[in-house]
Amino acid sequence: MRSNPVKQVLQSGLPSIGTWLSFGDVFTARLMARTGFPWLTVDLEHSPIDWQTASLMFAAIADSGCVPLARVPRGDHDLIKRVLDGGAMGIVVPMVNTVEEAKSAIAAAKYPPEGNRSIGGSIPAQNFLMSSGEYYERANDEVLVILQTESPEGVENADEIYSLPGVDAIFVGPNDLLWQMKAPDGTSPTADEFEAMLQRVLAAGKRCGTPVGIHCFTTADVQRRVEEGWQFLAMQSELKMMVSRAQEIAAELGLESDSDLARY
Repeated sequence: MRSNPVKQVLQSGLPSIGTWLSFGDVFTARLMARTGFPWLTVDLEHSPIDWQTASLMFAAIADSGCVPLARVPRGDHDLIKRVLDGGAMGIVVPMVNTVEEAKSAIAAAKYPPEGNRSIGGSIPAQNFLMSSGEYYERANDEVLVILQTESPEGVENADEIYSLPGVDAIFVGPNDLLWQMKAPDGTSPTADEFEAMLQRVLAAGKRCGTPVGIHCFTTADVQRRVEEGWQFLAMQSELKMMVSRAQEIAAELGLESDSDLARY
């Protein structure tokens, strides 16, 4: 039987640093699972990855000893059930703004009596190296439930959301939060205003005893956030890593590109 090591690390108060997968490719997932990151999140929100491919990616990641997570497109019961039944060992739920949305997502990830997830399927048990019966008994304790704070409304409701039973961690998507903070005329918040909002998330997590995390784009950012007390940190994505390194090599060779891929 296999426990969820990422959940254990977070519960112990230590940081856990993984990355995002944007390519719907099993071979890429298998390779990334052997790079040293303890977890990989398959992004089903912003990437065109189909259900069967996602399930095969979860299996390839789990077989490598890495923890497969899935970001669902939204916190619907059917979407959460499907990625968990497909073998994900945890979920990342975007745009959780209210207590009601948070409760609904948590319930979808938990079997009764803690939630309303339907019993069935044999794939997830294989990724946990246990029988289906054992999985049904232990899944509520082993599956990671990570909710995203991505709006000022979510920050306003942070204490109520973060203190809910069943929330294992909170994750900030900085791009969405930044855009959600724009004024009606389209004016972006200042860097200080944005950082103050992030610090409100961190402070709420500490008050509630719930690990909080954030997507980072440099190793220096990761190190700084760890020192501040952030725990669940994503470093770029396999797409960003590939393109960035390719651009560096092209520049070293004196090659120029017409494309601006910096956003990746």
